[in-house]
Amino acid sequence: MEMEDQMESQKRSGISKETLISERTGSLGCFGWLIVIIVGIFTIVLFPFTIWFCLKIVQEYERAVIFRLGRITDRKAKGPGIFFILPCTDSFVKVDLRTVSFDIPPQEILTKDSVTVSVDGVVYFRVNDPIASVANVANSDFATRLLAQTTLRNVLGTKNLAEVLSDREGIAHSMQTNLDEATDNWGIKVERVEIKDVKLPHQLQRAMAAEAEAAREARAKVIAAEGEMNASRALKEASLVIAESPSALQLRYLQTLNTIAAEKNSTIIFPLPMDVISHFMRK
Repeated sequence: MEMEDQMESQKRSGISKETLISERTGSLGCFGWLIVIIVGIFTIVLFPFTIWFCLKIVQEYERAVIFRLGRITDRKAKGPGIFFILPCTDSFVKVDLRTVSFDIPPQEILTKDSVTVSVDGVVYFRVNDPIASVANVANSDFATRLLAQTTLRNVLGTKNLAEVLSDREGIAHSMQTNLDEATDNWGIKVERVEIKDVKLPHQLQRAMAAEAEAAREARAKVIAAEGEMNASRALKEASLVIAESPSALQLRYLQTLNTIAAEKNSTIIFPLPMDVISHFMRK
């Protein structure tokens, strides 16, 4: 919370990252330059011995922020490769520029519709400005981790349960935008944010499963009713066709007998034509 308040106060006062750095790269003063000149003379005089203290190397993925008498010497970090410093007056801090990933611990969050869920995620970030990451924040990695947790809570607190379950990409993009904006003064670039898992309470899971099962049963009943309605319409049309041609009914009888005989049944029911039965009934 203290870091967020500091960021908000900096935004309100209009303090930019460049202004914060320029305040730390001021002049050394007359006395400071005198000390630097004296140290430089001793370094040149004792050059064969001081070369081992002046020569430094940083890797391709690293940069060095040099402090001279407690002040940053240049607005640009040194490296990669070989660089020189003055002994006694200069010190440097190595900054790793490689992308770092970390897991956001599961956060118990109350959604907009008053449902408690446990959400975790992963964040990928890298140092974009080595000088700002050293001069503007004590520990940029730790500060980014804490800010990611609070940002996850703040973003998900404005969403309901349906949005949390269905709009993970939108939530991740919103988190990335907020984190990138908040960590800009720290020299951090947030490259990607992903929501890993959303855990629901067991009672809510059972309720949602029962609701889904009831919805499936309702859809199945509707589909069965529509099938029966279509079948009754087809039978009605078939009866009209058979009524126009009595011989069609006899062909239907023969087709039914053929189907029964193919199933190898021991009993065969032979239907008689209705006109023959009606002749005996009149007698």
